[in-house]
Amino acid sequence: MSTINQPEVLMTVTPVAGDEVKKFMAQEGVDPAIGGLRVSVQPGGCSGFKYGLLIEDAAAEDDLIVEQGEYRVFVDPFSAQYISGVVIDYTSSMQGSGFTFKNPNATGGCGCGSSFSA
Repeated sequence: MSTINQPEVLMTVTPVAGDEVKKFMAQEGVDPAIGGLRVSVQPGGCSGFKYGLLIEDAAAEDDLIVEQGEYRVFVDPFSAQYISGVVIDYTSSMQGSGFTFKNPNATGGCGCGSSFSA
C-alpha cells in the first residue's frame, strides 16, 4: 500500500462507536490487525450524499488508513474529501440505535441523519 501524496483524513470515532465497531468486527471474524471499518460517502440520499459503513477484511490498494488504536478505518479517495472533520458516534434511544455522523463540512442535511449536502 502506498501512502505517497495521500491527503490526511482527520476524523473522530467516539469510544462508544469504537466499542460497537469492535463488536461487529468480532462477530464477523475480522482480524483488527488487517481488517477494519470502511467509512464511505456515496451519491444519493435525500440531500445529495449518504454515508456508508462496512466491516472489511482488508484495505483496498488506494485507501487512506486512519489508525484508531485497536482497529483501523478505511477511507477511499473520493470519500476522503467529505469525511475530514467528521465525528462518528453511536447512540441508543427509544427510537432505535445506530451510528450518527456530525460533519462540519456539510452545507445541509435532512431528518434521517445519514444524508447530507456539501
